[in-house]
Amino acid sequence: MTKTVKNRLIKILLSLLILIIAVLIIILNLRDNIVYFYTPTELSKMEINEKKIMRVGGLVKKNSINNDGSQNFSFIITDEVNEINVIFQGILPNLFAEEKGVVVEGTYVREAVFRADKVLAKHDENYMPPEVINALKDDGKWQGQ
Repeated sequence: MTKTVKNRLIKILLSLLILIIAVLIIILNLRDNIVYFYTPTELSKMEINEKKIMRVGGLVKKNSINNDGSQNFSFIITDEVNEINVIFQGILPNLFAEEKGVVVEGTYVREAVFRADKVLAKHDENYMPPEVINALKDDGKWQGQ
């Protein structure tokens, strides 16, 4: 092997090693920071670490939304099999409603009680932000209701 070929081979191997190390660092960091989405039924079957941030999704049960007059809310998320009580302090999204899809992010407090830090209301595929609707109406291209 000539000196040029050796140098080129060393550069390629070092580059490959650096690339492998970078990918491993990214994978290890992602593994610790990914927040999974669970249903109440999946949560009932799991052993839960109370410090782990997680997401729970399902439908808001009818007649379950309670408000103490301030920004403290409690409601029940169901997947039609199991239920979980959720407590939340803050402002609920506009799309939040009974019998509608919701995803909450937070921590498990105790058996069947979840403390939400964020509430994310789901919408169907026909949803369009009001700003877009107004822009389409201004252009005369709006075809909705």
